[in-house]
Amino acid sequence: MTGNMRLIQYKPAEGTRAVGLVAEDGVRAHPLRGIESVFRLAETAIAQKRPLADLVKATAAPETVDYLALLKAGKVLPPIEHPEPARFFLTGTGLTHLGSADARNKMHVTTHGSNAPESDSMKIFRMGLKGGKPGAGKIGVQPEWFYKGVGTEIVAPEAPMPLPAFALAGAEEPEVVGLYLVDGEGQPRRVGFTLGNEFSDHVTEAQNYLYTQHSKLRACSMGPELMIGELPQDMKGASRIIRDGKVVWQEEVLLGEANMSHSVANLEHFHFRYRMFRRPGDLHAYFMGAAVLSYGAGFKTQVGDTFEIDVPAFGQPLRNRMELEPDEGLVTVTPL
Repeated sequence: MTGNMRLIQYKPAEGTRAVGLVAEDGVRAHPLRGIESVFRLAETAIAQKRPLADLVKATAAPETVDYLALLKAGKVLPPIEHPEPARFFLTGTGLTHLGSADARNKMHVTTHGSNAPESDSMKIFRMGLKGGKPGAGKIGVQPEWFYKGVGTEIVAPEAPMPLPAFALAGAEEPEVVGLYLVDGEGQPRRVGFTLGNEFSDHVTEAQNYLYTQHSKLRACSMGPELMIGELPQDMKGASRIIRDGKVVWQEEVLLGEANMSHSVANLEHFHFRYRMFRRPGDLHAYFMGAAVLSYGAGFKTQVGDTFEIDVPAFGQPLRNRMELEPDEGLVTVTPL
């Protein structure tokens, strides 16, 4: 293969799972012999003190499976999972791309008027522009950070994206996601990168910045492919909303450090400097910020819309259809 390797997790039969190395043509995959999950693959590479790419090469079978057929059938899984989903932490940052800063600032202007003082969002974005790429061995400026949930909230490619009944809206956020496994010595080990949809409620967020965290406590999706190796500096693609089979909104997506105000290393430092995030055996998915979003462009999504994030460097597009969840009404606590 040329360039970075890309892997998929899939279900070859009911109750089983497998890992495949995406072939050169991008539509077939070579099963990895004796490897039942990307999590176990990463654990094995750590135990053998072996580069992940070398282990993939050594276990890839010559035969192939029809990757596109698996994707269409809904048998492609998220690119990595934890056997204990509560030990898979979903977190991230924003305001790392110009598009996200513009969108956040529009919310500020809409709420507080055009003559309002510069928002905290724009201030932290400018801080990133000035000190988010400090160079090797140096610590830069601290980015924004948020908690999104745990592994139970990850939606597989092509699976429904659940919109809570209490949500005021739901919209896509196309992002690079770094995936990390903490080894037995407490050292974060980067497994690779994937494409993510950090699905959020921007209407709730726009009401008050202190509601931003509430707007993030939602499902998300990632995949379908895991990229092993260094993240390309400049990646281009498209974010689309499809309604009744037609594209009703589309905008170019620019990802990679060339389009960011922070380096990947700086984002990683400010997440993993907390000892609680260096607990051996834990998994982390870190969303690295969106470049564009339909809400920022004034587009209103609807239940039934399909989000499609298509960045060729990551392989096949990530697609999910937004579906409304049943209303659970008032949630009460039962005393013991």
